Amino acid sequence: MQSNEEKKEPLIAEDLLVQNLKQKATQSKAFEQLVDTYKERLYWHIRRIVLDHDDTDDVLQNTFVKVFRNIDGFKGESKLYSWMYRIATNEALQFLKSKSRKLGVGMAEIQERMVENLRADVYFDGDVIQLRLQQAIASLPEKQKMVFNMKYFEAMKYEEISDILDTSVGALKASYHLAVKKIEASLKED
Repeated sequence: MQSNEEKKEPLIAEDLLVQNLKQKATQSKAFEQLVDTYKERLYWHIRRIVLDHDDTDDVLQNTFVKVFRNIDGFKGESKLYSWMYRIATNEALQFLKSKSRKLGVGMAEIQERMVENLRADVYFDGDVIQLRLQQAIASLPEKQKMVFNMKYFEAMKYEEISDILDTSVGALKASYHLAVKKIEASLKED
């Protein structure tokens, strides 16, 4: 888990970055900077949702394509990274729904399969306890899972999560509390 101090911050002011992304003359360089600044944070956010490295790379690429295509629609009502996290979250969830339809199984079964696939994933270097934690997280309802991942692994503030998930801080606190209790119970029964 990265601490807040380790998170890459934009090298230039966010509003200037957005302005450069919206102008043809500076768009290419600004997009490179955007990708360099946010790719790792977005990768891990997506990875915690889809669990598989290759799937994460696909979703991350789709996320940046959507950001690039829709930057003119960004109004600056939230932080740029909050907007991108929202896109990444939606892309990851859409990916899972699509995978579920293709395989003809429910979302719960997709989650179970993904956790089982972690054992064989060469990019997963976790131990038995981390695998059990991932299984417990995968069993959570979608909203609780998102809130838990953002708060626990990404150390995001409730206000930031509220911007991304468009949910009140109070509801997020309740979701996080419920998620922690369910994870604790799941780990105790194993």
